Amino acid sequence: MNILVINCGSSSLKYQLIDSESEKVLAKGLVERIGIDGSELTHTPAGKDKVEIKTDIPDHSVAVKMVIEALTDPVHGVIKSLSEIGAVGHRVVHGGEKFNKAVIIDESVIKDIEELSSLAPLHNPANLTGIHACEKNMPGVPQVAVFDTAFHQTMPRKAYMYGLPYEYYEKYKIRRYGFHGTSHDYVSKRAAEILGKDRKDLKIIVCHLGNGASISAVKNGECIDTSMGLTPLEGLFMGTRSGDMDPAIFDFICEKEGLTPAEMNTILNKKSGVLGLSNGLSSDFRDLCDAADNGNDIAAMTLDAYSYRVAKYIGSYAMAMQGVDIIAFTAGIGENSYGVKTRVCKYLGYLGAIIDDEKLKVRGEELIVTEPGSKVTVMVVPTNEELAIARQTLALL
Repeated sequence: MNILVINCGSSSLKYQLIDSESEKVLAKGLVERIGIDGSELTHTPAGKDKVEIKTDIPDHSVAVKMVIEALTDPVHGVIKSLSEIGAVGHRVVHGGEKFNKAVIIDESVIKDIEELSSLAPLHNPANLTGIHACEKNMPGVPQVAVFDTAFHQTMPRKAYMYGLPYEYYEKYKIRRYGFHGTSHDYVSKRAAEILGKDRKDLKIIVCHLGNGASISAVKNGECIDTSMGLTPLEGLFMGTRSGDMDPAIFDFICEKEGLTPAEMNTILNKKSGVLGLSNGLSSDFRDLCDAADNGNDIAAMTLDAYSYRVAKYIGSYAMAMQGVDIIAFTAGIGENSYGVKTRVCKYLGYLGAIIDDEKLKVRGEELIVTEPGSKVTVMVVPTNEELAIARQTLALL
């Protein structure tokens, strides 16, 4: 069965067509600037040249239609007709407490995702747009929702409750949910496979370090804690997000700067993190590492602060699980940034980690970076969220 994986944003649509039997990517692509001037489809079929189509793409329905046309095109397509797509797997960001696994999409599921939009106002409506567009252009093809939050629904109450009046949980379901769940699930499972072990017998810490970043504690195959919270703003500070901080800072800055809550929220989500801490130098860790290597003190301080925060989460989760067998780095920074990985790994000696520094320099490959005799296995495991969505879609159907 060929499964089309869709990750829909407010003005973009990423896709992959995956052969579920071989798990090969037949084609992948990105539709950008939907509903905006300069919209474009970039389509990359396996074994063929990349195709760029620049045209007016007024809405997501047109975008999905263009994706289908690209996949079935006689020249740069990879299938002959729509009938060769057996299902569509959709990334949906927030499933709240209602969804702890993937589900086949029907009207009741759509209604639930709409109701959960108050917890993810930037993401769930965009995800729904993609679902509706696929329903319109692919009638009769099964649609499956795979939720970012689902993997973290095994957390115990002591891990997900906030120290707020309980009535806010009862009224609004304010609690920790966590995100990047498909990545944490895939990487923890793959890390165990690399060692030839069952995930149910291990204690694993997954460090998903990208422009958005989160860490999870996976004990005996289940997530028991994760760093992101009600929203993706909590936890590590990230490319542009502030991460953990004293909540009183919010009101303090609003009062001093004359800002509205909405303006302050924009600062916390889009102008903070390593971008803000580096005094606007960059939100890209490659730029920060280059600057630090060339003697920029603020860039070095920013990387040190970031890595320290990562190491603190690792330490707290090792405590929460009463030990750790595997620490896995993944996502853009975790897979590729020597500057960040080496800074984090300097803190791991207390866990008995013996690091091979040369292996930390390898980019984007599955690799164990600890030496024989290390008490904890530190490894790099490239994430594959699209494959994880395809697998869950296939298993459900």
